[in-house]
Amino acid sequence: MTVRNFAGRQVLAKQATIGFLGATTPSVWQAFVETFETGLQRHGWFDGTNIAIDYEWAGGDPRQFGRIAKKFAKRGVDVIVTSGTGPVLAAIAAAGNIPIVYAAAGDPKNTGLLTKGKGTVVGFSNRQTDLAIHRLDKLHKLLPRLDDLGILGNGGVKNVNLEMNKLVARARRFKIRTQVADVRKVSEIAPKIKAMKGKVDALFVCTDPFVTTHHIAINIAAAAAGLPTIHAFREYVEGGGLASYGPDFREMFDGAADLVDQILRGARGKEIKVRDIRKGQKDQIVINRSTAKALGVKIPKGIKATMIG
Repeated sequence: MTVRNFAGRQVLAKQATIGFLGATTPSVWQAFVETFETGLQRHGWFDGTNIAIDYEWAGGDPRQFGRIAKKFAKRGVDVIVTSGTGPVLAAIAAAGNIPIVYAAAGDPKNTGLLTKGKGTVVGFSNRQTDLAIHRLDKLHKLLPRLDDLGILGNGGVKNVNLEMNKLVARARRFKIRTQVADVRKVSEIAPKIKAMKGKVDALFVCTDPFVTTHHIAINIAAAAAGLPTIHAFREYVEGGGLASYGPDFREMFDGAADLVDQILRGARGKEIKVRDIRKGQKDQIVINRSTAKALGVKIPKGIKATMIG
């Protein structure tokens, strides 16, 4: 592809196409999409001008990941952008030599993302598995009398299983008993959380596109059961969860825009690498005041957190 000057930068002379595999829904990922597009614009890429972004949404349904990825491959897009281990694996299986950029994946090393794919596969690790134990530590500080922990997640996802295993081992060190709820259907969410009422003191929510899509339903069911929740990122807390601990996912989508820019300018393979969240970005603890008040959770003075709600 040839390039020309645009806004003082070298960009493609022909309109490039980006296939955006949205693992959840437009409303759930709205802030992430806005950040991604703003990041592209910073590099001189404008949807409808010198790039065309084709958005397709899976609604948290793993069966749709492969369908969408194959659709992009058939169209011959210049790059596929997504987030989440399942969507990335689906894109790798379908894309052939089409470059793939992922804003976040839970454990790229142990889920095979570093070794699979014919073309360029790059993105950011949100360190989901490693951060699980730190997230539990934060929850324990919030709830010092935590004796029984509910763990909820989609057991059909490899990185979620890795996270659950680390959690159970870490909880054992604290002498915390654990109860795991595997949810793979919307209809399972409320009954399985209700079944934990009175049996656990809090609920640890493991992230994947299905759970993210239905995080508000999870928070509603947890609130009805009187269970404080801890999550992987802020948007869950904005949706009524008690607390989150981890990276800012909007920053990761901004980073994905940087990687797309490099690819559209011709970078391939070893020139760009999978990496952790960008250097300088700190993990954050976010707490919802309203949820804490409703559940009767008193925030210890020693916890430095971003308070919302």
